[in-house]
Amino acid sequence: MRTRFETVSLPLDVPFEIARGTTETAENVVVEIEHGGETGYGAAAPARRYGETAATVEAVLPELLAEVEAVGDPHARRTIGARMATVARANPAAKAAVDIALWDLAGKLLSEPVYRLLGCSAGGNEPPTSFTIGLDETETMVERAREAVESGYPVLKLKLGTDRDVETVSAVRETAPDATIRVDANEAWAPKEAVGKCHELDEYDVEFVEQPVAADDPDGLGYVYERSPLPIAADESCRTAADVPAIADRCDIANLKLMKTGGLTPAVELIDAARAHGLAVMCGCMIETNVSIAAAANLLPLLDYADLDGSLLLESDPYTGVPVSSGRFDLRRVDRGTGARPP
Repeated sequence: MRTRFETVSLPLDVPFEIARGTTETAENVVVEIEHGGETGYGAAAPARRYGETAATVEAVLPELLAEVEAVGDPHARRTIGARMATVARANPAAKAAVDIALWDLAGKLLSEPVYRLLGCSAGGNEPPTSFTIGLDETETMVERAREAVESGYPVLKLKLGTDRDVETVSAVRETAPDATIRVDANEAWAPKEAVGKCHELDEYDVEFVEQPVAADDPDGLGYVYERSPLPIAADESCRTAADVPAIADRCDIANLKLMKTGGLTPAVELIDAARAHGLAVMCGCMIETNVSIAAAANLLPLLDYADLDGSLLLESDPYTGVPVSSGRFDLRRVDRGTGARPP
């Protein structure tokens, strides 16, 4: 097995702001693993929120990939995952890049799409992805929402965390009366504030509220969950399967991301844990190239909700992924691997 990686800089279509800051360019690290005449592709989209940058990914990847080469079997993902854990305790995005590349490679070697390796079928009715509208002036958010709806996206996710939150949702709802609207506070609210806003937002037919309070405030999350008229999704509070028991009675939806779990293999573990605790499941993303978005799309048959618009927010992406139309990924078009293709 031969391995390599490179960092790609991906400008965004428009600056993307959430409650924690603004992003104009995303740095992803793309991994390639070759074996048996095939190449598997994976990518890391590191987030400072979880202690990673492109530099930390670049620093740890040589050691992680050395374990891949030492095992020498692209189908031994759990063995490789266990060995990577001995090299780096954290670094989930770096591990995700390796794990995704292994799944892509395995699918190509077996001439099967990854969703089939996961035991799933694709019927064309998998949940549509939301299209995210970053924090901005209300008028700008309304205009971007209008453009997204006119482009065929039926589900909007609005980033909130200002004193104009309710005003913004009201204005977007007026502009997009038939759209499904979700909101994401990215930890910006205090518990009592969150409850008040949930009651106000309920007037505008909001589907659910994502991460209303700080991730390190489980009691606050529970406080909101018990008093909110709207369903609550846990994102920053839920990184891996081990976090599920602590949030199970404090939210309705567990939101996984491959860059939090460490790849597809541990993502399936989180899905199973969430189901065992009676939670609905969503898969979200960072701002990512199609390499990793395609991998996450293969989880769609296992999900209730999807927020996989990371590559849609880019000005351009050198990699192609699973075809998407009107917010729906067409997994039936994936013949083998994840569906990601190089330039």
